Amino acid sequence: MSMLRTKSVEQSIADTEDPEFTLKKSLSALDLTVFGVGVVIGAGIFTLTGRAAHDVAGPAIVISFIVAAIACGLAAMCYAEFASTVPVSGSAYTFSYASLGELFAWIIGWDLILEMFLGASVVAQGWSAYLGSLMEQLGAPIPAAIGYGGTVDLMAVLLVIVLGVLITVGIRESMRVNLVLVAVKLFIVLFVIIAGLLFVNPANYSPFVPDAAPRDNGSGLTQPLLQFFSGIEPTAFGVGGIFAGAALVFFAYIGFDVVATTAEETKRPQRDLPIGIIASLIICTILYGAVALVVTGMVPYDKLDPAAALANAFAFHGQTWMATVISAGAVAGLTTVVLTLMIGATRIIFAMSRDALLPRRLAKVHPRFRTPWVISLIVTVVVALVAGLTPVGVLEEMVNIGTLSAFVLVSVGVIVLRRRRPDLERGFRVPLSPWLPAVSAAVCIYLMLNLTVETWLRFLIWLAIGFVIYFAYSRRHSRLAKGGDLYTASAGTSRS
Repeated sequence: MSMLRTKSVEQSIADTEDPEFTLKKSLSALDLTVFGVGVVIGAGIFTLTGRAAHDVAGPAIVISFIVAAIACGLAAMCYAEFASTVPVSGSAYTFSYASLGELFAWIIGWDLILEMFLGASVVAQGWSAYLGSLMEQLGAPIPAAIGYGGTVDLMAVLLVIVLGVLITVGIRESMRVNLVLVAVKLFIVLFVIIAGLLFVNPANYSPFVPDAAPRDNGSGLTQPLLQFFSGIEPTAFGVGGIFAGAALVFFAYIGFDVVATTAEETKRPQRDLPIGIIASLIICTILYGAVALVVTGMVPYDKLDPAAALANAFAFHGQTWMATVISAGAVAGLTTVVLTLMIGATRIIFAMSRDALLPRRLAKVHPRFRTPWVISLIVTVVVALVAGLTPVGVLEEMVNIGTLSAFVLVSVGVIVLRRRRPDLERGFRVPLSPWLPAVSAAVCIYLMLNLTVETWLRFLIWLAIGFVIYFAYSRRHSRLAKGGDLYTASAGTSRS
């Protein structure tokens, strides 16, 4: 039962008042909304839209985005309820600790570390690729050896170092930079939508739902786990293609959960966190749907470039200068994604260190900046090394499986905490509970089953490493193990 010991909500909130580990409260609902939009709108809107339309859904990719948004919205509501109830750094990790127990909290924290470290590294490399493209268009190409795909991706390393300094100086300063970059990114996206309308040909929307066709989805370890066990081969296009497209573009929404990691630095978390999480998701859904509608109207879906659909849609109409503008927008857009993922990683590790599941000395807060500077340094170094030296490529799906596993546990945790602690004040409540949280968990599990067998194998190896660390160190050093607040799953009462 010691593995299922839970940390009470009251103790989690009380820990935020410890002078040694207190973070500065400076964020508003607007900051959180910008933060969410900043991390969600990234490479997905510049590349994923075209790939999904070209490969599986056709013009009906617009419906795919709506379906994915509904599925993601279920998880978002669960995050909003938890974040308004437990306004503490750590996101899904903290929520799971309060509802499901220490072992589940450790698993989800370990998964989130994987998601955010690897996600920041992958996006930093994508940023370097777009920067190289932009500089080449401007007539000042970056030397191949130090650019994207070079011996050392120095551009990605420099980006991570600059952002690492920024997140160490302060969350408020990071948000100001984020606000400017998100404004640039939104301007580019709106520019694409408005300018693209001039080149839309209604004939390209016919057929809106192309006829179903067999889909090559890999074999052996590269096929989805669901296909591996069931033998059911997925189809492209048709109604099945819409849902296949939804599974693909779902990952374009991943990132809103990072908003919850800043709960402890929010002025009015019970009010502002639900607003930030849900508003950012709504804004991104509208923008994604509009871009999908414009791009598939500009170019027949079977002629879209899966790698760079937006830029090449304008090149298709002879507007090559717009490709430069879009590349600039991508550089600004991906900068905000790396920034927010690095902030999220530091807050997850901070929460785990404060609970002594990782060494507590890591959680020291800088006396002037009131940020976890030691963790910020570690995150910066690790992300810079991975981005600069590692060909991440095939590991990108690991980001998705780590995120979806967090979504599942948060959805289940809402149901558990409602039953275990109905007395808690909740700034936001998921409607139709426990049914909607249960549907959210089921949808996320289904999407996880659509990831490849090799992704699942890597995920299980990562989990095995996490279990070794937990049983060798974390279980014995945990604050709860040493007599801290303990709210047991069996007794339902606190004891020391």
